[in-house]
Amino acid sequence: MIDLLLFSIAAGVAFAVIVVPISSGSSESNKVQFNRITAILSTTLLLSILTFGVYYLMNLDRNWTSLWAFVLVATLAGVVFATGRERSVKGILFVGALLISVYILSAPLFNADQKFQAVEMDQQVEIKAFDETKTPASVPPKFARNKMKKAFGQVPNTSFYELGHLQIQKVNGEFVYIAPVEFSGFFKWLNGKTTPGYFTMSATDSADNPKFVKSEMVYTPSSFFHKQVERHMRMEFPNLIFYGDVQLEIDDEGEPHYIRSYGEFITARNGFDVHGIVMVDPKTGEVEQFGLNEIPDYIDGAVSPEAVSLQNSYFGKYVHGFWNSIVGKKDVKLPSDEGTESNVSPIFDENGHMYYFTDFTSPKEEVDSMLGYALTDGRTGKATYYTGNLEESYMDSQGALQIIEKKFIEKKWTGEMPVLYNFYGEASWLTPVLDSNGFLQHYFIVSAANPEISVFANSPNEALKLYKAALQRGGSSVDGSSSAKEEKTVATVLRVYKERAGDFTIVSILSDDGTNYVVSTEVVPLAIYVQEGDRLAITYLATGELFLPVKEMTNITIE
Repeated sequence: MIDLLLFSIAAGVAFAVIVVPISSGSSESNKVQFNRITAILSTTLLLSILTFGVYYLMNLDRNWTSLWAFVLVATLAGVVFATGRERSVKGILFVGALLISVYILSAPLFNADQKFQAVEMDQQVEIKAFDETKTPASVPPKFARNKMKKAFGQVPNTSFYELGHLQIQKVNGEFVYIAPVEFSGFFKWLNGKTTPGYFTMSATDSADNPKFVKSEMVYTPSSFFHKQVERHMRMEFPNLIFYGDVQLEIDDEGEPHYIRSYGEFITARNGFDVHGIVMVDPKTGEVEQFGLNEIPDYIDGAVSPEAVSLQNSYFGKYVHGFWNSIVGKKDVKLPSDEGTESNVSPIFDENGHMYYFTDFTSPKEEVDSMLGYALTDGRTGKATYYTGNLEESYMDSQGALQIIEKKFIEKKWTGEMPVLYNFYGEASWLTPVLDSNGFLQHYFIVSAANPEISVFANSPNEALKLYKAALQRGGSSVDGSSSAKEEKTVATVLRVYKERAGDFTIVSILSDDGTNYVVSTEVVPLAIYVQEGDRLAITYLATGELFLPVKEMTNITIE
């Protein structure tokens, strides 16, 4: 607070010297001197109060460039009030301030190339196949939030509080949603002083019930004055450039921490490039600063979703500069706005590492073809752009949502949080389906390249099993995408069932020990000859599914 006060006084003095004229043109020099001193003091007081109020209320950084608008107005006023040679001198100051203002305001017209270079992504064709033995974090946030609201009775003094911002993260190896309890207004903050804790709920199991965790917090987004966490960060780091909202991160001991991304402008005061985080202990107010290479292990989203969304817009719009993004639009691609957090969707890989997902579409209207998609590392901000199979046309997230809307048009169910996965070698959209009250009904999977192939079920893993069968029936090649170990066995065929699927046949086998196997003649062409009573040498994947996928098979009876 003292630093802000000194900054405001220094700015007030500088502006007063510029605004107040040296001479009023009076012949009574003593009177003129007295009046000028009085004018400077009163102007300094007024402008210091104004500067303090603006910077305190708006949480502005205190770099000198943030004063450009103040300087422009002050120099203009100096020109108006001055006379003679003094007006000429202050006129030069005004022209300098005007040039600086033009430079700052026009920066977006000229720094497009620097923005693109700052966020330029590595490019690959396709993400690696999803391990179907895992469960994707696919519980939609709207559904989780509804359940948390219904469990709000667990909060003491319920009338003081409301549910805060919901976000996903990994805690003790589990994917969970976290939502802090926030003050519901100024007078509730005056009476409550602290918030009581936060809610947590599984992000993979829709049947899980929210749990309230007691953990009192003093510095929160809904607190006021010096207890507001964003203002507390600004007071500790007055010169840092922050971007995005604060986020609540929970460590493996269940302790809460508020974090916010900081970085630097690309040029002038425009653009943003993330460099690290500032973290606050909401109980004690202790503040720490970390570079991106120093982030604690328990933090998943060091780079704010707002910063990622901004980077995606740079990458999509400025591939050939600013003017091309307005006229011509060669190679321009627009990031989707279907994400769950600032137009991006947090997802986790099989190792529990968080990425932000975004798909890109054409700037042309009424086109639902996807041009590619990006995954941005939540801890480092490094992004990879995937073009997809260039020989196929992929449907974008909006197209997947439209298919769901038409599929359940009578029930008026809608999709939320579409995310593209590589299921069995096929680019596929996985989307939760919600009813009109926001409750989860199904998980819908549709092929991005072949929208006619789609399934839905009550859980992601059930939907995956149905999807594998749908791909096989459609004649698609189903690649093994599981990390399950390969096993070998010799089995006697008890029952066999064969089903035509396009140019191939799906052979389902029941062995004499009760184990089921499934194999396509695309993988093992001679499987078409399998009969009851045959002895088979089988190499399969131990996925734990009812029908175990076969990789290799030899019919010992025939050989």
